[in-house]
Parts: sequence; C-alpha cells; structure tokens
Amino acid sequence: MRITVIGGGPGGLYFALLTKKRRPDWDIEIVEQNQADDTFGFGVVFSDETLGEFLSRDRASFDRIRTEFSYWDDVAVHKQGTEIRCAGNGFAGIARMSLLRILQARCAEEGVVLRFGVAVDPANLPASDIIVAADGVNSRIRDHYRDAFQPSVTLKSNRFCWMGSTRPMDEFNYFFRETDHGIICAHTYQYEPGRSTWIFEMDDPCWRGHGFDAMDEAQSKTTLERLYAGELAGHPLLLNRSAWRRFPRIDCNTWSHRNIVLLGDAKASAHYSIGSGTKLAMECAIALSDAVLAHAETDIPAAFAAYETERRAPCQIIQHNADVSLAWFEHMDRSWDMSPEQFAMVVMCRAKSITYDNLLVRDPAFVARIDTAFYDDLFRTTGDDYRTTRPTPMFTRFKLRDMVVENRVAMSAMAQYSADADGNPTDWHFVHYTSHALGGAGLVFTEMTCPSADARITPGCTGLWTDEHEARWKRIADFTHANTKAKLVLQLGHAGRKGSTQLGWQKMDYPLAADNWPIYSASPLAYHDGISQVPKALDRVDMDRIVADFRQATRRADRAGFDMIELHCAHGYLLASFLSPLTNRRDDAYGGSIENRLRFPLEIFAAIRAAWPAGKPISVRVSATDWAEGGITEADIFAIAEAFAEAGCDLIDASAGQTVSDQKPVYGRMFQVHFADAIRNVPRMATMTVGAITEAGQVNTILHTRRADLVALGRPHLWNPYFAREAAASYDARTQHWPQQYWAGRDQAHRELPKKREQEATLRRKARPRPHTEA
Repeated sequence: MRITVIGGGPGGLYFALLTKKRRPDWDIEIVEQNQADDTFGFGVVFSDETLGEFLSRDRASFDRIRTEFSYWDDVAVHKQGTEIRCAGNGFAGIARMSLLRILQARCAEEGVVLRFGVAVDPANLPASDIIVAADGVNSRIRDHYRDAFQPSVTLKSNRFCWMGSTRPMDEFNYFFRETDHGIICAHTYQYEPGRSTWIFEMDDPCWRGHGFDAMDEAQSKTTLERLYAGELAGHPLLLNRSAWRRFPRIDCNTWSHRNIVLLGDAKASAHYSIGSGTKLAMECAIALSDAVLAHAETDIPAAFAAYETERRAPCQIIQHNADVSLAWFEHMDRSWDMSPEQFAMVVMCRAKSITYDNLLVRDPAFVARIDTAFYDDLFRTTGDDYRTTRPTPMFTRFKLRDMVVENRVAMSAMAQYSADADGNPTDWHFVHYTSHALGGAGLVFTEMTCPSADARITPGCTGLWTDEHEARWKRIADFTHANTKAKLVLQLGHAGRKGSTQLGWQKMDYPLAADNWPIYSASPLAYHDGISQVPKALDRVDMDRIVADFRQATRRADRAGFDMIELHCAHGYLLASFLSPLTNRRDDAYGGSIENRLRFPLEIFAAIRAAWPAGKPISVRVSATDWAEGGITEADIFAIAEAFAEAGCDLIDASAGQTVSDQKPVYGRMFQVHFADAIRNVPRMATMTVGAITEAGQVNTILHTRRADLVALGRPHLWNPYFAREAAASYDARTQHWPQQYWAGRDQAHRELPKKREQEATLRRKARPRPHTEA
C-alpha cells in the first residue's frame, strides 16, 4: 500500500510512525508545507494517562520524549492576591519543536519518507491508496471537499494569543487579573527548563479596551509585560507568531471521502483550556493506524468506518467538555465576585469532567479548604452552622420563603402514566412519591399534574380538578409530612399541542389511536407535521377558562398540603409554546417580542401566586434552549427569569428542549447545568438544575461552584429511591433526619459506607498512573 500524509504535525507523524513500524513493506510518506524546524506556539501538554499510550505504542519515542518533559502535579489558581493550589493532577509539558524533532527522527528511522517545504494542491492529490489529511485547523483539503466532509466551523468570541517566557515554574498556573476593561487569564506552564508557555485570554470588549486591536505583536508583548509584571517576576515574554486569534470550533459530519481521511484539527478541534489538541490528534492517530492495519488491504472504506466508530464518541465527549470549559472562560466575569476558594473550585471543575469526588481522591486538603470556605459563607449569610458537622454542600439546608428544605437534592418530576381513567392518583403514585420522600430527598416533585381533563398529556396523567383528586393527593402529602422531612412540590401544567397523546412507553408524543380530545397552543402548529392534531390557537375566552382552571387547582393544592407549586413553562407544553418563537407565530399582543410572548404565562403565574399562600414558594420550569435554530436565546431566558422573579417567582427550574420534534440536543453528563448556571449568575435568581446528573459528587460540584442552588435527579431516583440516604451515609453526613423505624439501618450505613468509600478512593489512587518523575 502507498499512504501519503498531508501535514507534518504530531498527529500525522505518529500515525505514520505506528503504521510503518508494523508494515515496513508499505510506502508511507509525509508531505509538509513548512520546513522541518518551523513550528507554531511553544509547549504542549500531556496527562499521565496519555504518556502511558506513548509507552505502550512506541517505547523508543517515549524514552526520548520523557527526557524532554517538564513534570508538574499542582494546579495553582491566582485571584486577587490569593493562591489556591490543587495537587494530584499529573501533567507533563514539552516544547512543540522538541516533540516534532523526536517524532520526525523516529519516522525516518522506520523508513517513512519526509518531504518538507512542499505545498499540496487539494485538487491534485498524490496517486496514493490512502490520503491522510492532517493539515491542521485551516485544512485546505477539508475545505476543498467541504460538500463531502460537511464541516462546521464556528469562531468563538474570546481573544487569545500564545507567548512564551523565560520564567520557570513547578506547577500549572492560572493567573487571573482584573483590569479597568475586564478580566484577563494567563494559562501558564513550563515545557522545558527556563521556558514556559503563556496563553493570554480575554473577552472582546476587554481586548479592545486595552487597544490590542490596534497593536502589533511587539506592542502586545510590551503591554502584557506591564500588566503581568508581578507574575513574570522580572522575566520577559517571548514571541513566536503570537498574533491575537479567536478559537475556531471545528466539527465534521463525515471524516472520510473516497480515499481521503481527516486526522487531528482538520476534523475536530478542542479548546486548549482542557489540555492539548496534540493529545487528541495523537490518540486519533493510534486509532486510525489500528483501523488501517486491520482493514485497508482489503477494504479501505471499512478501515475509515472502523476509525470513525472508534473515535467519534470520544472526540465528541472531549469536544463537549472543551466547549463547556471554553464557555466558562468566555464568561469569567460571572464568577468574579466569588471568594478565591470558590473561584478555584470553579476553575478546577469548569469542564465537568472533574468533580468533588475526583478532587477528594487527588487532593483532600484542597477539598477541605474549599468546604471550609463554603460553610463559613453559609454561616455568615444564613446563620446555618455546619462548620463542625461538615456534611458536604448537598446536605445543607436551603430556604425559599417560609419553606426550609433539609438538603439540596430533589427528585425530578417524572411522568408515571399511571392515573386511572378519571385522572386520579393511584396506589402506584402513593408508593412512588412516599418511598422517595422516605429515601431522603429534600424535595419531591410530582409529575406534571393538570388543572383540567383536556390539559393532560395522556389519559394516564394525573389531575387536580375534582374533590377526589384533592383527597388522594392529600393522602400522599399527609404521609410524607408525618414521616419525613421532605417537602412535596406539585408541578402544575397544561400539555397544549402535545396533549391527547399515547403513554410514554407506547409512542410518545404521537396522537391516540382513538378518542382524542381537542388541543390548544399559542399558534395552530402541529407537533409532528401531518401526524399530530393541529391545535387551536387560544383566544381570549380560552385563556380566561385556562386561567380559572389553574387558579382552582392552586387552591386545591394548598388544601391538599403541598409545600410548593411549580408552574410548567417548558418542553413545548402550552405555556412554553407561548415563550418560544418557534411555536408562537401570533401577530397580536401575545406574539412577537419576548415581552409579548411572556404575557399569557405571566397571567397564569399571577393567578396562581394570588391564590397561593404568601409564605409558600412557587418555582417555574423553563426550557432554556429549544435545541433548534431560531428558538429561545440566552437573552430571552434572562428576560423570562427576570419577568417571573418580578411577578413573585422564587426559583427557576432550568431544563431544555422538547419544544419541536426536529430538535438537535447536545447530550452529555450534566448537559443542562450551564443553563441554570447562567440564570444563577446573571439575573442572580435561585435555580434548580437537571439533566444527566447521576452521582453525589456531581451534586456537590454543582453546589460548590454556584451553578445552582438545588439539584434534581430523575432516572437515578427511579432505580434508587434512597439515593440521598446512601450519599449521606457515604459522606458520613449526620445532619439528616431518618424515621425511627430506619435507625438501625442508618447506624449500619454510617458504619459501612464511609469505609467502602475510603477503600474505593484508595484503589483509585493506586490505579492512577505513577508520576513519571517516579517511574
């Protein structure tokens, strides 16, 4: 076989090296438009785990690379004169030029042909069996065949530049500095003795405010040396094509076309704040080499398919984490009022891959310092004193009006589709809700319960419009209050155009086979075109009736003993259909601007607020994005939150999507947390977050970093109603109420689970790669 690699970066070199080693009979060449000693930037970063791949794949290159590495274990966050250190991170830096030199030499030793200073015309590629397009973020080959690869390239908003310095350092440092024009962060690390990388990053107004838009590289260097004189400690900055840029976020729908396959930044870019794009490129080079060796002699498309299957999901996960990290740096100012301790926790956990529990394994002393700051702040602001008991943030109280929640864990509202034909809660609901209350959750949310028969999603949905409904809900509330400290929340909503549909385990969101009832929405738009009913657009008579329905349900909820009401304004249901421009096409006073789209939901809210006791709180669930072009924007959601707050809302429950059937959600762990984070830190409202939160460590991370005040878990509670009790015992948090009947189990749990937790932490510490300074 003949293989040509276009691009002589680390990814292309490593692919060629690994492939040639195993098939010395193949002709493999690398064609690079720059000279062999040309390079951009200064140093690159690898984790201990990545170094293990070097060792297993090519010992010769690893032995040479490790002698060039600078190693560090600590990450230090500097804010307003305070340094917070976190140990146990295990990273290594190397000069990019040194890495290229070593890989070039290894390729030559194995017989790879290296051609430098040669530009390849994408329209006239070499006549090779395989072309590996590793030509970087500005790939000419990808752009030439863009119809095939379908790339998405988005320039992010922050400005950054790479510089170097002669200042030595023994850790990775984040130097945050407040200036008259905004916050600047310097990401810094040593990559060889006497040399360190300095990446300066700031938002566009800060960049322009300092006049960087009118400066050349030398002038930018002088200005940054003045701003960071203390951190540079008398050392100069160094230049190497250190122009100001905006990060290009790149993704491709397809990674191969005919005999061409993309590698490295040409196919997907990951923001430098989570590590090196070099790491991602070399990991993909390993997978591509394996796939080509396994399949290419007989089936090149199969080789490319195997490569993409192997690496697509890991790349998406890395990109998602990088996107979240990047977004935090775009909004550093939202966290600037935090204490240095809380700010350091945000920096460490910004990408969601590192959690409270991870940090307990890495550096217990760091977590102890962060916890102490949390408890001190809570005592100062609320009077609640956890400075001795130290139960972790998730087991501290939270107050909304007169309601005090014992902990920050909520069971999400989850439809059970188990009501009887009249919409009555059944024994299933009694067991479901009371078992979760006994399980220790601070808040237990009901499924969306409807104020009228025609407001239901399905025939199996619960209601609250009859005396029988009220009595059955009261039975659940009475048991909950008599036996637990849990607070019971009625989620009240109207299905709108998503009503009269099949049960969730049948064909969700599709109409019933028979006996459908009329449905309503902001505009006459069917949820599934040509399949779903076309809803009637509400007129004034309809609106007045629905307002009255919500009012009577609210009064019944109070008599039934609910502690809080949540108004459902999310997921494409009736009130959400007014809020989203995708479903609200009205040209009257209830359509158009966000102020008009808010009008009817606010009418409903005003009615339930007036009917609900002043001492009891009300939350509102919103979809912070529709996951579709032209939908709800961040500015919209801020306006929505502020409007409900002014009307008397106490908590925003930030969810996302389900507005339109062709949505394109971005899934991942804690994938909706950043919506609650934005509302918590811009409009400054109390928030609850949801969405793929599965572990107690994630809950503590979210609370510690002020991304939300309450954390709701759905599916984990379906298979483990005792999630909160298990977590409390595991952390040995003894601040929680247990029914007397469970005391013997409580005592055993507090004996056994902390030991199990420490054993697991010990195993994880032992399983971590040994620092290569020791190896």
